[in-house]
Parts: sequence; C-alpha cells; structure tokens
Amino acid sequence: MKMWFSVMGIFLIYAIFFIVFDDFDRKNSEPLIEYNDWHLILGASVAMVALGFLLYRYAKRMDERISRKQAAKETRMRRELTQNIAHELKTPVTSILGFTDTILENPDISDKTKHQFIERTNIQARRLTSLLQDLSTLNKMDYAPDMLVTERVDVSLLVTDIVMETSIMLQQKQMTLKNCLQQSICVEGNWSLLYSIFRNLITNAINYAGNGATIVVSAKSKGNEWFFTVSDNGVGVPSEHLPRLFERFYRVDKGRSRSLGGTGLGLAIVKNSVQWHGGTIRVSNNPTGGLRFDFNLPQYIVKSSDDPT
Repeated sequence: MKMWFSVMGIFLIYAIFFIVFDDFDRKNSEPLIEYNDWHLILGASVAMVALGFLLYRYAKRMDERISRKQAAKETRMRRELTQNIAHELKTPVTSILGFTDTILENPDISDKTKHQFIERTNIQARRLTSLLQDLSTLNKMDYAPDMLVTERVDVSLLVTDIVMETSIMLQQKQMTLKNCLQQSICVEGNWSLLYSIFRNLITNAINYAGNGATIVVSAKSKGNEWFFTVSDNGVGVPSEHLPRLFERFYRVDKGRSRSLGGTGLGLAIVKNSVQWHGGTIRVSNNPTGGLRFDFNLPQYIVKSSDDPT
C-alpha cells in the first residue's frame, strides 16, 4: 500500500509540473489546445492508477510469498526444536527409568549398587531440571519479555560469586579463572539473565577448554556501555562451527557434550539474554588458541531518585 501511494504521489507531482510548465519546451511551436492538455492529464492519471494497481498487486503477492516462506521457516524451526527437546528429555528420562526399574525388579540388589544407581538417578534428575529451567528461561524471553524486570546489578559482585561457585570444578580440572573486573561495574538489567550470561560462558569454558586452561573475564567502559570479554586459552572450536554455536541444541561434539551434562541451551540463553539487554555478542577463536566471547551491556545510569540528598 505504501508503494501504491508513493506512485500516486509521483504522478500527481508530474501532473502539476506538466500543467504549470506546459509550454516551457514548446516556445517555437503551436501550443496544445486546452482540450488536448486535459486529455493528456486524464491519460496520465489512468496510467498512474493502472501502474499503481499493478504495483500494489505485485507488492501484495511479494508480501504473501515472504509471509509463506517465513511461516514455513518458523514451522520448520518449531518442529526441529520440538524434536530436539523430545530427544534431550528422552535421554535423562530413559536413564532414570532404567535405574529405578533395576532397583525395583531386583529387591536383593546390594546396598552399594543400589546407592550407585540412586546417585546416577539423582544426576539425571538434576540434568532434567536444568533442561526444564533453561527452556523456561528461553520461553520467558521469547513470549513474555515484559515480565522480566530490570534493576541495578553489580556485575563485579555477581562474577565474584560465580568464581566461588565454580571453584571445585576449576580445581578438578586444574584450571585458573582470572576475574579482571574492577569493582562496582553496574549494569541496568535483569539479575537472573545477567547471571545466566556469565555463568553459562564460564561453565562452557570449564567444560570444553580442556584441563589446565586459563579463563579470563575482563571489561572496559565506552560511552554508556560496558564491553565484556570472556576468553580462554584452551582447545578452541573449528571455525566452521563458530556461526552455529548460539543455536539451540547445537553441539560441536554431541557425545562429549551430553557426557558432560550440558543441556545444549546455554549459549542460546547467553545470546538471547544479551540481546534482551539491547547488546550484541560475537564469538571467535583466539589467535593463540581458545575461544573468546565479546559482548556489550548497558551501564547503570545513576538517577536523581538514587541520590540520597
């Protein structure tokens, strides 16, 4: 419709120009009589309407074609997502049923074996819980973003807490986490999503960088934004996989990822969370090895209501 009105406007300007400057380029010739002038204007108007109608039909068909392609793409993505969710849910559920069925069907099983099965069942149940929590987080960002509240979040303190939470994992893999953030880096955002960003990036590095690697978290201020970097000097990822790392359920090494207990949604949550805050994120391989994630988040701007005076 906008295209149609644009064409109408162009032809209207042309008609006015024609009337005003009718004899401009015919100074040495007989001017057209007024009757023919109006015939020309009428013909131009008919051509204008016809062309506008054709353009409108063309634009409408293009919109319909684009809508069909978009709908087909969304349907395919939803189908793939549903299949992936079903597959990811099936793995822990199958394990839980297998362990519990074994215990129920073998009442004389030793206490030691029974305890091992219960521990493994607990691990799979926790994995299932993590998967459901990640799906819930993504659904909130996709379908109810207005329900997520923003506040002043001290990212420096948040990352310090994550360092403490992951200390045992780091020790087990003989890894080092360098928190190079200065104190009181405050961001305007949602605490839960910000926690998910840094926790998932750090956990991802712990799981896949390799034993003995070093993880570095740093930031710099520019304008009204903080630019963060989470990098490691580990094994990195083949370059052909980099563009797809943020896709839901995409795994570079499917078997290894599942054995480490990942849900396949961590980096998707990271990207969606950064975008929810109005930022962007990119991933690259460090020249010396390892992965590097760069992203930006809005600084917290002190409001007049925050001033105690």
